[in-house]
Amino acid sequence: MLFQVTMFPTDKRGDSVSKEVSRVINMIDKSGLSYKLTAMVTIIEGEWDEVMNLLNRARKMLRRNHDRIYISIVIDDRKKARNQLIGKVKSIESHLGREVAK
Repeated sequence: MLFQVTMFPTDKRGDSVSKEVSRVINMIDKSGLSYKLTAMVTIIEGEWDEVMNLLNRARKMLRRNHDRIYISIVIDDRKKARNQLIGKVKSIESHLGREVAK
């Protein structure tokens, strides 16, 4: 399964919440799950229970210091799919006649 996730506090003053977001990304990184960080979302590959447990831990961590957290999750649940973080991109690139960097 692929999980597209955005999570950040909305009660912080100032223009940036990157410090808080980096705490969530650190938690994802330490989980051992495959993920890809982009400018707008983080994509995590894993099974429902392990990813939702991780996201709940991240939510609780942010709630310790913030009263309001924005969370958006989009899920691609494809039966028997593995390595989709890379596989989906490779498929599109091959249709475009391009080689995909590893």
